[in-house]
Amino acid sequence: MYIFELSNKLLKFNTKKSYMKKTLFLLTSILLFFSCNKKVNENQNDKPQKEQTTTEVEKKDTVLAKKFNIEDIPYTNTDLGEFPFFSLPKGLTNQNKPLQKNFDVCFFPVNGIMTPFEGKLYKINVVSDGKEEFSKRYFEKSFEDYLTSVGAVKIYDGEITSEEYDRYNKEDPNKGGEGDIGYADQQIKFYVIRTKDKGNIYVQFTANSASGSLNILQEANLKQTIQKITADDIVKDLTEKGKSILYINFEVNKADLTKDGNITIDEIVLALKKDPSLKISIEGHTDNTGDASKNKKLSIDRANSVMNALTLKGIEKSRLSAKGFGSERPLVPNDSEENKAKNRRVELVKAK
Repeated sequence: MYIFELSNKLLKFNTKKSYMKKTLFLLTSILLFFSCNKKVNENQNDKPQKEQTTTEVEKKDTVLAKKFNIEDIPYTNTDLGEFPFFSLPKGLTNQNKPLQKNFDVCFFPVNGIMTPFEGKLYKINVVSDGKEEFSKRYFEKSFEDYLTSVGAVKIYDGEITSEEYDRYNKEDPNKGGEGDIGYADQQIKFYVIRTKDKGNIYVQFTANSASGSLNILQEANLKQTIQKITADDIVKDLTEKGKSILYINFEVNKADLTKDGNITIDEIVLALKKDPSLKISIEGHTDNTGDASKNKKLSIDRANSVMNALTLKGIEKSRLSAKGFGSERPLVPNDSEENKAKNRRVELVKAK
């Protein structure tokens, strides 16, 4: 009996010991599993960081410093010729008449931010001349190789965001025009050439499988050509030519005179006071942009605005009359922004 009880106790002890071994083994396995899993996760987390670092290094190889500074770009000694400085690759031609302006603004991507630069501007759309299909690779590599050969520095190669396009596009007066570049879905390549004799030259281009676009801007400051119109000038024009053409400043699409516009009014008052017998017809004119009937009404309103301003400054209304012709009598063809500006005018015509 005693031997039987001892055997049962030994059996229970061994069973309990076996159970403890199994439990210890299970706990050890669980700890090892979590330890290994943690290392795997740490390795996985490290991997994107290394890839990101490599990408940033690659970007620095193709894009200039984060803060663009023209002073960081070396001068080129290459003779670039005359504006727009280079021809199109063989087999390519401009699709339509180029957009060319002696002074305008163009937006270029500096680290993905469309940044305005001013100067002489040239913009075109480029297509095949018809002898063979357009090649995006041929277009891009031709310009990349040529620009590099003349000392150009690549500033940006990539797309802009939709948010960036929404931010800047209304500031661009040529948005949607010939050779326009700067949309969120375009791969834009932007180069700068710095010269001592031609100044800073900005070049950007983009292409798809059917065509490309090219922009060239020679940076320059505006040369001011506006001169103050004096009473003596007005009297001289009325005496010798029978009329004086004035560019009086109004609020945009309104008949309200600006501060500069009122300065011109003061000179007209002085001119009329120099010759009390002088009578004039005030005639308003616009360019052909927009609705013709609205333009005519605007021209009449502006002529009346000038007449009312003169009477408020002491000129008898019997010496004045006001008319508006809208875009009916242009001085020059309305085929450019410069010409349209010339057509937006007020004429003082000597009346009998």
